[in-house]
Amino acid sequence: MKKYLAALLAVSLCVMPVQGAVTGSPDVDAKAALLMEKETGEILFEYNAHDKLEPASVTKVMTLLLVMEAIDGGLLSKEDTVQVSTRAASMGGSQVYLKEGEVMSVHDLLKAVTVASGNDASVALAEHLAGSESAFVERMNQRAHELGMADTTFLNCTGLPAPGHLTSAHDIALMSRELILNHPSIREYTTIWMDSLREGAFQLANTNKLIRFYEGATGLKTGSTDAAGFCISATAERDGMELIAVILKSTTGDTRTATAKSMLDFGFANYTVLEAKPSQALPPVEVLLGEQEYVQPVLSQGGRILVEKAQVNSVETSISLCSNVEAPVEEGQKLGELTVTVEGQVKETIDIVSAQEVGRLTTFGIFRDLLQEFFMAK
Repeated sequence: MKKYLAALLAVSLCVMPVQGAVTGSPDVDAKAALLMEKETGEILFEYNAHDKLEPASVTKVMTLLLVMEAIDGGLLSKEDTVQVSTRAASMGGSQVYLKEGEVMSVHDLLKAVTVASGNDASVALAEHLAGSESAFVERMNQRAHELGMADTTFLNCTGLPAPGHLTSAHDIALMSRELILNHPSIREYTTIWMDSLREGAFQLANTNKLIRFYEGATGLKTGSTDAAGFCISATAERDGMELIAVILKSTTGDTRTATAKSMLDFGFANYTVLEAKPSQALPPVEVLLGEQEYVQPVLSQGGRILVEKAQVNSVETSISLCSNVEAPVEEGQKLGELTVTVEGQVKETIDIVSAQEVGRLTTFGIFRDLLQEFFMAK
């Protein structure tokens, strides 16, 4: 690639509005808390975010993640049926009272986990996928390691009390983000307020009150035990921006809900999403010794960035684009960069790449082009 020709181009910033207006930090009644924006993974607020605490049934976010990965990966279908084992049927705590030998679809078991926090349903799914809960827990810990969840050790797939079964608000946000970012169809289950199983014979009611009473709520999972207190990974979306509010060891169910609402309100009121993109088509880049004279540059990815609302007017953009490139050119080959700065600090750098590949001229092709130029000059 030849040297870059710096060129400032006009870039349009599409501001996605955020509702409400608050000042200061959110009110937190909990041992630990964290607020994260889904798309960028940026942390907007944190309090004791890496303290290792019991997560109770918020553990099931990882259980759901592994199940959804299996479904979206073609290894499992929502229509598949699962036969309940003796062990799965014996789970205490929150349950949907599965019977040994009962057969239930993956679809209904997912409802049982997300809405009723069924420990029996969680174990049934885990055994169906991995052969045993212990084998499934190994997968949970491996996936946690892959996601960078350094504060986490899972000992079961349910969140039932077990010495050493610990995680952090930060780690819960990481696995929650992975679930809602890459498996958005989980909303089919996490947004259910009331439903039923067994052809209406067993009623389900969601313990996440935000689903009913908070605008834009999309999930995700509550949990509570005497030791863990009241916990939640709460997700909500407004105007194209989805937030994740994690609360660990709140004092009551109501304070858990109030804390989650305060954190989400804080995020929606004080942050916005901008989309940086050229206001006109990027100019073609000349290809030297190529089968085509020019190649079209494009952004390698969407230019959505998260900024504080107070910083919107300090956002600046610039584009650097090479004047020419020598063939062969690969599709996706870097041709330049779009840089977004906020208050003089680089916020995001997005590669500008070739939209298509261009082969190199052969000796015959070069000779042919020379002849064409010669005769055109006559």
